[in-house]
Amino acid sequence: MSAPDRARLGSLEISRALTGLWQVADMEKDGAVLDPERAADALGAYAAAGFDSFDMADHYGSAEIIAGRLLARGTQATVATKWCPPPGPMSAEVVRAGVTERLDRLGVDRVDLLQFHWWSFAHPAWLDALHEMARLRDEGLIGEIGVTNFDAAHLALAVADGVPLVSNQVSFSLLDRRAAGPLAEVCAATGVRLLAYGTLCGGFLSEHWLGAPDPAGIGDWSKMKYRRFIAAAGGWDGFQRLLAAAAEVAARHGVSVANVATRWVLAQPHVAGVIIGARLGERAHMADNARLFGFALDAADRATLEAGFAATSPVPGDCGDEYRKPPFLTASGDLSHHLSEMPSAVRARPGPRGPLVTTGTEWEEIAGYARARADGDTIRVSGTTATAGADRVVAPDDAGAQTTFILDRIGASLDALGARLEDVVRTRIYITDARDVEAVSRAHGRVFGAIKPANTLVVVAGLIGGYRVEIEAEAHRPAS
Repeated sequence: MSAPDRARLGSLEISRALTGLWQVADMEKDGAVLDPERAADALGAYAAAGFDSFDMADHYGSAEIIAGRLLARGTQATVATKWCPPPGPMSAEVVRAGVTERLDRLGVDRVDLLQFHWWSFAHPAWLDALHEMARLRDEGLIGEIGVTNFDAAHLALAVADGVPLVSNQVSFSLLDRRAAGPLAEVCAATGVRLLAYGTLCGGFLSEHWLGAPDPAGIGDWSKMKYRRFIAAAGGWDGFQRLLAAAAEVAARHGVSVANVATRWVLAQPHVAGVIIGARLGERAHMADNARLFGFALDAADRATLEAGFAATSPVPGDCGDEYRKPPFLTASGDLSHHLSEMPSAVRARPGPRGPLVTTGTEWEEIAGYARARADGDTIRVSGTTATAGADRVVAPDDAGAQTTFILDRIGASLDALGARLEDVVRTRIYITDARDVEAVSRAHGRVFGAIKPANTLVVVAGLIGGYRVEIEAEAHRPAS
């Protein structure tokens, strides 16, 4: 059995095939909790075979507790977990409490890799949380910091704002190839590497499903989720053609379809590792997983897979969009009700001529203006810069990252007044350096490419506070 390849994430060394524990939550969904000692025995077998890196999260049932039992035995392993807080103020106390809970459940003094998830980038507290995590990293409570389900723009923004990220965990597979696009470019520019999940599409990328009919009555969460991905990528017939291409490559090498699917992801230069799920105490695939590292894909293999790709459609959006906008490609499906219940970053309040929004920046108070205000069905958003809190300049050296932050703030202001970014009819952009035109324009196009508002961009001598970009907008609310 081939030993798993190794990779580095900052100060950490990991197996390139990580063992994922998300299925613990599925196994415990009926209320029966796994016996932690017996489950730790199963983890120990993975570690003994060289698969000594484990991925979990705060909401994966008792996964953290099981991993903690393994570590308490003295087993050498790298543990990556996730903190997925609800949107809201991210004070130092809130972040420390979230990290402390991970430490307590794992029974350790330091989390090797703590990965952060955020539901809506319209709420800017996600940057506050990451900076506080960086301070806790300096204290020694966190080894390295990662994120999960971040799109390319917000990964770039976090790094440009000085957050020391080493990884981003995203869906990446033969079927879902979004991470080979803009996210790959950001990784190449920043050195952040990907941890890929969903590489087997919940088990659909296997010989078992080749030639099989479209399933009905799927019971486990993982398959419910990835059946939605198959539908978004063009449906079952296209998926079968892709599966046949993977099977052809597998036959050439005498390996499984799962091996081929995983090897293709591992061959991407910005991927540090793949996360392969385990049902502890039920099924172990260590021998098959080890075969990943005994072969490589050649030009003919890649051409065969490319032909299979042509039978499918691109999964819509960028990485992580499935949690934030339609189509919601999650196990539970539509998350719009969940997102609508999230607290807004800003709130509307009555003004002399209609509702208005303020965001607490120092110049709003000094100059006496609103961030946005409604006048009938028209909403006007003041010139907005990348300002966190009262006066902190976000990503001071990156105009594209500042644009991403600004458009999130504009979107939050519109939302508070009953409109959306889709309702914007005019934007005006002011930049201080003509060399930033492309970066700013690309960030603007990411949001407005399908909306096509009227737009003006001008280069100015300077902006107060040393900002590189300022944007104002006008929107028309849909009639009630």
